[in-house]
Amino acid sequence: MKKTYFLRLILLVFLGVFIFSCQKEEEEHIDETEEETINSNSQLTDLLLRTSQNPGAYDDIIDGNSCASVILPVTVIANGQQVTVNTPEDINIIKDIFNLFPNDTDTLEIMFPISLELFDYTQVTITNQTDLDALAATCDIADAEIGCLNIVYPISFFTYNTDQQQTGTVTITNDWELFDFLHRLGPDDFISIDFPITVQLEDGSSVEVNTNQQLQALIVDCVANTNEDPIDISQFEEDLTTGIWYVDYFFDDYDETDNYAGYEFTFALDGTAQSVKSGVVISGTWALVENFKLDLFFGSSVPLNELDEDWEIIEANAEFIKLKHISGSDGSIDYLTFGREPNTGGTNTELNLFIENLITGSWYVNLLEEYGVDHTANFNEFEFTFFGNGSATAVSNNDTVNGYWTAQMDSGNLDFILNFETTTNGDFGELNDNWDVLEATQTIIRLSDVSGGGTDYLTFGREPNGGGGGGPDPQELRDILISGTWYVEKFLDDGDDETADFNGYDFNFYNNETVYATNGTENVYGIWVVTVTGQELNFEFDMDSPINRADDQNYKALQYVPTRVTFITRNSQGEIEDTLIFRKN
Repeated sequence: MKKTYFLRLILLVFLGVFIFSCQKEEEEHIDETEEETINSNSQLTDLLLRTSQNPGAYDDIIDGNSCASVILPVTVIANGQQVTVNTPEDINIIKDIFNLFPNDTDTLEIMFPISLELFDYTQVTITNQTDLDALAATCDIADAEIGCLNIVYPISFFTYNTDQQQTGTVTITNDWELFDFLHRLGPDDFISIDFPITVQLEDGSSVEVNTNQQLQALIVDCVANTNEDPIDISQFEEDLTTGIWYVDYFFDDYDETDNYAGYEFTFALDGTAQSVKSGVVISGTWALVENFKLDLFFGSSVPLNELDEDWEIIEANAEFIKLKHISGSDGSIDYLTFGREPNTGGTNTELNLFIENLITGSWYVNLLEEYGVDHTANFNEFEFTFFGNGSATAVSNNDTVNGYWTAQMDSGNLDFILNFETTTNGDFGELNDNWDVLEATQTIIRLSDVSGGGTDYLTFGREPNGGGGGGPDPQELRDILISGTWYVEKFLDDGDDETADFNGYDFNFYNNETVYATNGTENVYGIWVVTVTGQELNFEFDMDSPINRADDQNYKALQYVPTRVTFITRNSQGEIEDTLIFRKN
């Protein structure tokens, strides 16, 4: 009896020790699990949600919303050009249109309705721009996608209940599945990742991850080191203050790069700057101001005073710094580029002469031949005007088509680039191209473009297609001038706009070659004479004070139609100095 009791006692002790040991092992296992489990409130869960949510930043040029993406296809009108975006790669077409003209205002019109896929992969339909903007305003950048790394699938999760007991395994094969799985977690749901997993970084390299802490640190570090700014400020400052810089390009209505030939520029870390030419040193300052602008100041010395602006940084590296400044008065854009090669000058004469001729007076399409087919008649009714700020208009009796232009030297060749809107008149798409300039004078611009189908030709002239001809006719110009009263629409004195000097004056030209101007209180008398020399109509216009500065004896009649007459003067280099345009009342 005692022996049986003793055996039972030993068995109970042994069972107790065994059960205690099992419980201890289970408790130790649970502790390890708790260290690696996460739930809906964990920071790592939030980071993984942002990593796996629907990517929305790649198409922000369309919807302006980093928390949603447009469901393709979608049709937009970019700077007047209709584009159908069928694939994510087609978004580059919009970017190319926007980048084609640095001096225009980029506009995008969406053909509604469109559908969006939100960050959580749900879809909504948007019917107008107001609703699209309102949705974009709800996007908190702190909740935007994390796109600087990617999880390499498949990965697996262990699931646990509130007692930290494993309840199952879930395998994930893509971002949507990961987001949906994490998004459905409740506060009492616990999960752990079946490590190791592989994470691919933005540079294409891969990292093996073995713990929650390592994964969280990797994502946080990735976000912290993602540079959303247009430039790396510290790198920019290092490049700017290292070595000597030269003005590679300066454009202010005209190419004025030659004005800076021989100048060397240096910038110091303390915000000071120097310009040196032929041993003459001019001190200046520089500073980085808000919105990533480079503020330059070199005082009032010509031509350095034109650099005294807060320049927006377009692009910068150790070899060049590209800047632009938008004028607050007329919206025109100035461009400044610093480079490492000395500026020796002598590069802008042809370009500037082209620009002067282009923006003076009106033009007409005299020829458009595309793939051997003549399309000139499509533009017979339109009068083209090109403005110094890079904009352009084509006007007929029933329609006005707006556009942009730019001219540039490319490897020694002059290019003329046109971009007219096509929404109201699709024919203007035939003009939109990068044209090679074959010939450019004050009366004709001949262009060509080599494409896959052959060579296209475009010619602008001073008279409508099929009009004029037979050489200059002084009597025709005289008849136009005496046919009504006129006012000064534009007067440029060596490029300076002095039109206001003539405000309020009406001009009358008489057969006896006298001219009379009055503003109701002052009467001014003068003479006018039209003669012809060679192939040019000369206009002598001389009036007494107070209407002055328009009494030059060497005006040339650049262009005349019944409602507008354009006169110019040229310097010894053939460049336009003064422009006088009369418009009929």
